[in-house]
Amino acid sequence: MVSIVTLGLRALELLWTLLIMALVGNMIHDSAGGDPAIVNYTMFVAVFSMLSLIYLFAAELFDIVLIPMLPMLVDALNVLFFFVGAVALAAYLGAHSCNNSGYTKSNLVTKTSGSEPKRCREAQASTAFLWFAFACYAASMVLSFMNKSGGGGLRGGVGGIRRGGPSMSQV
Repeated sequence: MVSIVTLGLRALELLWTLLIMALVGNMIHDSAGGDPAIVNYTMFVAVFSMLSLIYLFAAELFDIVLIPMLPMLVDALNVLFFFVGAVALAAYLGAHSCNNSGYTKSNLVTKTSGSEPKRCREAQASTAFLWFAFACYAASMVLSFMNKSGGGGLRGGVGGIRRGGPSMSQV
């Protein structure tokens, strides 16, 4: 069954992932002497997200879930990867102005480019988009968890109590 909310979240995840991929790809392209590991990891997160979105869109639109837990697992992996990437990139960048040349020339992420302020702004925007995508994937994971068994988690109801079915007087 196609859920408009889930499709909306997937579309937002695609948007944020596309923006991250474009910004980080430009950072890698403009690099003069190699990139720090966090830049490469951020690109990995974007590529993993794109590949997983192919499956997740297909699973939602065509109801082709081969393994029932797979959409929830893929969402959980994306939540983990985006959280780690967002925290690490923010930690590497610190909270400084991109107009501060002393900062941009000494920062590990920004100093490997001919245009440090531009690279700094791209990295800061990527950090923000990582957080937006993290929030979308977290919401998708919760929805996947709720849809797995009709709103009651993995056990199929509140506290594992079975709803409906025959009562003792009917047996």
